[in-house]
Amino acid sequence: MIRIPRAAAALAATAAVFALGGGTMATAAGPAPARQTTSPAVQAVVCTVNDNGVNYRGGPGTGYPVLGQVNRGQKMNARGTEGSWVMGDLWGGRTGVWIHRAYLDC
Repeated sequence: MIRIPRAAAALAATAAVFALGGGTMATAAGPAPARQTTSPAVQAVVCTVNDNGVNYRGGPGTGYPVLGQVNRGQKMNARGTEGSWVMGDLWGGRTGVWIHRAYLDC
């Protein structure tokens, strides 16, 4: 029977977990090369339209075409911002639309 010191066994177990989970770890030889892994799920930011007849557009500005209108209470999952504009997906509606942040409560 071969005896492995506890510290070595713990290190081996940790390395196995990282190998299965996609993490990286440093060793005596130096840090392991970085590799891209999927990020944990991020909770979406939900915005609510705060007025009636609010235009949603195809881009972040009044120079972009109006694609439709929404009313107070409409929800949107925000995906990004540019200046004073928020881009997101309307619940039960279009995706990738832009609404000015003055008309949203996020």
